[in-house]
Amino acid sequence: MAYVVRHLPEYPNERVLVGPKTFSDAGIYKISDELALVETLDFFTPVVNSPYDYGQIAAANALSDVYAMGGKPLTAMNILCYPLKSLDKDILVEILKGGADKVNEAGATIVGGHTLQDSEIKYGLSVTGIIHPDKIVTNAGARPGEVLVLTKPLGTGLIISAIKNSKVFEGDEDLVTRSMCQLNKIASETMLEVGASSCTDITGFGLMGHAYEMAEASKVTLSFFAGRIPIFEGCKRYVGMGLIPGVSKLSKNYLKNDIRIDSSVQEELVDVLFDAQTSGGLLIALSKEKAEILCKRLREKGVLVASIIGEVCERREVSLVVTP
Repeated sequence: MAYVVRHLPEYPNERVLVGPKTFSDAGIYKISDELALVETLDFFTPVVNSPYDYGQIAAANALSDVYAMGGKPLTAMNILCYPLKSLDKDILVEILKGGADKVNEAGATIVGGHTLQDSEIKYGLSVTGIIHPDKIVTNAGARPGEVLVLTKPLGTGLIISAIKNSKVFEGDEDLVTRSMCQLNKIASETMLEVGASSCTDITGFGLMGHAYEMAEASKVTLSFFAGRIPIFEGCKRYVGMGLIPGVSKLSKNYLKNDIRIDSSVQEELVDVLFDAQTSGGLLIALSKEKAEILCKRLREKGVLVASIIGEVCERREVSLVVTP
């Protein structure tokens, strides 16, 4: 997509504070000196067997782009493709109910949407949020000397692949579903309290893909400690079973010249680092002192994972470094 975006025409607008050229999580449009709109959109095919949970996950995933920039979701519109002629309409009801409940949990409101007849289910949201123009958190603010915090485990793509191939082990679907349904609301609000320099949410490009975007936008190198990165227990065995999503393989190949990985890091773990995430956590850059406060407060607020997993370094010959 970076290649495509670079070749699109530009129509400069002084009110666009964040646009597509920065590969940020959402676009931001200034309304006044005190108010800006945060705009985003995301939808995808089912990732779990429960229609209700799928609706929740798709909504949480779309809302996450607003949270990653420090915004507050305000309204949402449903985007739905559905085979009305071949599937029970009760399934449709459950999907939309799941989405509505998650949007309500976020303190936002669904104000409409659009549905298309299609051969495959696809669901998500277009979300509008609000933010103060001077308080935007982007993926371009990471500074050398800071550390990196991750707020959810990795491995959702591998477990989703196992679900779709009927090879998921007992308990893994419930575990990953709870994580994907969790909003990044608390993580976002808390990072604003302590003062984060930069943030991105971890979704389809995986940890390494979104970290690369942060490194490039911030003109730094991000160094990760592989042994500190939280992953879902057992997801490395799905790597061994050949259940790596295709998009994860593409990301790994795309970044091969921009990343240096220590030879002692297990190859199975490397594949998890590139794993395409759905409704993943936030990757936050901030000072070490603030990071320790952030992790402590998140755990106190019930966020189960909040770990310092790396550091921000002066720009080197590569964008990303992974050590044991």
